[in-house]
Formats: sequence, C-alpha cells, structure tokens
Amino acid sequence: MANNLDALRKIPPGIWLIRKIRGKDWSLKTHRYMVLLVTFIAYASYHASRKPSSIVKSALDPEPNKTKNVYPWPIGSVFVKDEFFDGNKDMFGYKGWEPFNGKDGTKKLGLIDVAFLACYSLGMFGAGHLGDTLDLRLFLTSGMIGSGIFVGLFGMGYFWNIHVFGFYLVMQMVAGLFQATGWPSVVAVIGNWFGKRKRGLIMGIWNAHTSVGNITGSLIAASVLEHGWGWSFIAPGTLIAIAGILVFLFLAAYPEDIGFPCLNGPAARVEAVPRDVEAPTQNEGTVEEGKSTAIRDRSGARRSVGLLEACLIPGVIPFAFCLFFSKLVAYTFLYWLPFYLSQTEIGGEYMSVKSAGNLSTLFDVGGIVGGILAGHISDKLRARAITAASFMYAAIPSMLLYRVYGNLSRTVNIVLMMIAGLFINGPYALITTAVSADLGTHSSLRGDSRALATVTAIIDGTGSIGAAIGPLLTGFLSTKGWDTVFVMLMLGALIAGLLLSRQVVVEINEKTCKLMRSSSGQQSSEVAELNFSASSPTHVVIVYKSEQSVLSICFAAPPSRPLLSDQR
Repeated sequence: MANNLDALRKIPPGIWLIRKIRGKDWSLKTHRYMVLLVTFIAYASYHASRKPSSIVKSALDPEPNKTKNVYPWPIGSVFVKDEFFDGNKDMFGYKGWEPFNGKDGTKKLGLIDVAFLACYSLGMFGAGHLGDTLDLRLFLTSGMIGSGIFVGLFGMGYFWNIHVFGFYLVMQMVAGLFQATGWPSVVAVIGNWFGKRKRGLIMGIWNAHTSVGNITGSLIAASVLEHGWGWSFIAPGTLIAIAGILVFLFLAAYPEDIGFPCLNGPAARVEAVPRDVEAPTQNEGTVEEGKSTAIRDRSGARRSVGLLEACLIPGVIPFAFCLFFSKLVAYTFLYWLPFYLSQTEIGGEYMSVKSAGNLSTLFDVGGIVGGILAGHISDKLRARAITAASFMYAAIPSMLLYRVYGNLSRTVNIVLMMIAGLFINGPYALITTAVSADLGTHSSLRGDSRALATVTAIIDGTGSIGAAIGPLLTGFLSTKGWDTVFVMLMLGALIAGLLLSRQVVVEINEKTCKLMRSSSGQQSSEVAELNFSASSPTHVVIVYKSEQSVLSICFAAPPSRPLLSDQR
C-alpha cells in the first residue's frame, strides 16, 4: 500500500490525468518524446528570461547620436541612416535610467551581468547535488517559478520608479540563484531517459532550446520595449513561470517514476515494456514485472555522489575548465552583441536599439546549427574532445573575420555572425549536454549512484564562472575599443582548445589502436590489456603479432567496453 502511494506521488498530475482518461499508458517512446518536449520548453524559457538585460542596455544607458525615432525591424528598416538627433535620448525618447545613464553606466551594467552570473555559477554546484538528492520535477518547478518572480521584480523597478543600484543588483543575484536549478536538472532528466547511443545528435538537436530561448527572449523583450523597459523583464518572467507549471504537470524525471525499469543501470530491462507498444496502466497489472524494481529504484532511493567524488571522474576537470573559456566567449556575445550592433556603423549606417536586439538572434541561429553539427560529428567519430577542440580553434578566425569585415555591409555582417555563432556555440552545446551526460554515467560509478546532475553542475558551474567574467571584462575593455574585446575573445577560444589537448591525444591514440586491431584481424596475435588504476584515464593495450614479431603499445582512455579482446 505504501509503495502504491509512493508511486502515485511520483507520477506527474498531467500524466496521471491522461492515464485516467485514456485507460492506458503511453509507450516508452512517447514518454521520451514528452520528456524532450517539456525539458526543451523549460530551458528555452530559462534562456528567454536571461535575454532582457542585453536588450535594454541601450535604453538604460543610451549613447548620444546613434539612434533615431523610427519603427525598427521587423516592422520597418533594420538599419537607420547616420542622422543626428537629440543626443541624450534613445529611439523611444528615454534619457536613460538612473543609475545606469551616468559616466559609469556601462560599468554598472557589466556589474549587473556579473552579479547574476556569479550567483548562477556558485549556485550551480549546490543545485547539482540537490538535483541528485531531491525530486527533480519539484526542484525544477520551484526554480522556474522563483526565477520568474525575481526577473519580473527587476522590471517592476521601472513602474515603482526605483533608481537605487542596490535594488537591481540584489534582484539579479537572487534570480541567478534560482536560474542555477535549470541546467543540472534538465540534463539529468535527459540522461535518465536516453542511453549513450546517438546521444550527441539527440542532445545537439535538443540543445537548440538555448538558441530558441535566446531568440524568443530577444523578440519578446524588444517587442514590448516601446511600452517601457520594465515590460521587457515582466513578459519573459511570466513565460518561465508558466513553463514551470507545465513542468510540474507533465515532466517524469525518471522512467521508474511512471513504472518503467531503470534505463541507465545494471538492472535496466527495457524489453519489459516494449518501446513502441502502449502499456496498460499499472492498476491493470501488466507491468508488474518491472514494478518492484521501479519502486525500489525510484528517484528518492538512489545514492547521490558528492562533489569531490564527481570531480575524480576521468575527464570532468579538463572539460570543466574548457567550458570556462568557451562560455566566457559565448556569454560575452549573449550579453553584449545587441549593444555592439547598435553602436557599430555597418555599411555606413547605424541600426536602432530594438533592431540590434532582433538582428542579434541570427547569432543564435548559427548556434543551433553548430550544436547539432558538433553532436552529430562527435557521434560519428566517437570523439567528443577532438570535435570540441576543433570547433574552438575554428572560432578564432571566424571572430577575426567578423570584427574586420562585419562592418562592410548588412549581408556580410549577417553571414559572418552566423558562422561565428556556429563555431562558438557548437562546443559549448556539446560539452554541456552529451559530454556531461557521458561523464555523469561513467563506468567508474557504481550502478546505484546518481551523478548526472552533480557532474553537469560541476562542468557548467565552472563554465558559468567564465560566463560571468567575460561580460564583466567586456564592460571595462569596451571603453578602450572593441578590438580589445575581440582579442580577449580569441584568446579565450584558443585556451579552451588547448585545455583539451590531453583528451585529444587520448582519443587519437584510441583510434590508432582500433585501426591496428582491424588491420591485424586476420593474423594470429597475442593481445593483453592493462589498466594502471580504476581512476586513471590511461588504458594500455599491448598487441604482439607473433608472425611478424611486432610489439605495439597504445595508450587510450578506458572505454565503456574493452577496446580489444584476447585473441588466442
């Protein structure tokens, strides 16, 4: 009886209601589609609620003689002629908003960004452990509704006529803490429902929510800006709160929570409920085979992994530091690209504030393609590090070309912006999704351990520290010229690629070993494998070809299954 009550408590209300109406449950495949859809909407709303601060920067701190009171794109023209009007007012007649319209206004805007991102990154470490300990559905719902409240309160400063810098700083800091609940939770949910096969491609497509959220947030914030900049925060805040209710109603965090066997452990038996066959509800007794295991392994019954233990998983630290610099670059574009576009002469013309926000969404369009492409390539090559490092190196010339030639014409700017978005967001998306999920289910963990949210939090939390530092440095460096900012971004991309050098070498050696095995497959050989230690990333494969008297030694990362088997 207690187990039945526990099962009922874990089933999301929306899914429970659908079961009652239909008289039978969805198939495993349908549940997976629902999980993808709900988590996609959830994290898209997270990113949509982060975008307003970049859109309203030029309204809070307008630069003289750059904008004109016209209808912007998509209603009117994207670009505005270089005509000079009242230098103290922006396109909607604002003179800025105290305390952001003073001489140090740009620096204060940078501090607002870094306050949000610092609390976000610090909160991420605690949120990851809590996500592996608490009910993920309720944890995610609470974070989304809390985020919506404090994002909206920031915008209420406009209607309450608040000009105290501390108010806006505190609102952003608390919002950052609530926002930290999002990423570890959604990645953990996806990792619970999907295995490693094609994980890079699936998560690459799914990770489009980041760019979709950025685009949606930009369009919403820009569309209501003319009614007062406060609405640019209230509207996205309302959106994420509504999405939080959707999560509460329809998100099943674990397959076990709705009666399916665990899909990521030694007890996984997917065949107990065929993935393409709709299953009767549990009270009809058809899924009794997996019920006892499901209840025993329900989301409150597994052992969570501590931060230190998760850090010792091979590959976590290098990818975490790589993401530090990758997000430094990506988030600088996220927070400052609209401002950069509104203050840069493109083809002899300047664009309006709202138009700059709308046009900056094309960077995220390139990011969508980059995330999918990086995931697909890494699946085909089975080489996450090689793919991520290659994209980071390619981002360097793409940013250089965008800075040097992006002002020639609107067409050139759009094309180069999308290419830069592809290479910058590609590795960022790959590391925060497929790589985090791979490491969170690493073979060094015991089968009953839960580390998905914790590992994701360590990697993305470390990356978010870089995401906080990038916009902060930009606020100071932009006063010295945008060339200085782009030099910082290119150095960041270079360091990000170099930090994966050891993993790249390991993957190359692993590929070499596999080629040697295939080339010697038709010859008699003696093969031995040695693992120096369980925690060491070094895997030694010694191949002795007796007919040719050749001894080959390869070093590679320990695979999920042995690279070579004994051939006698």
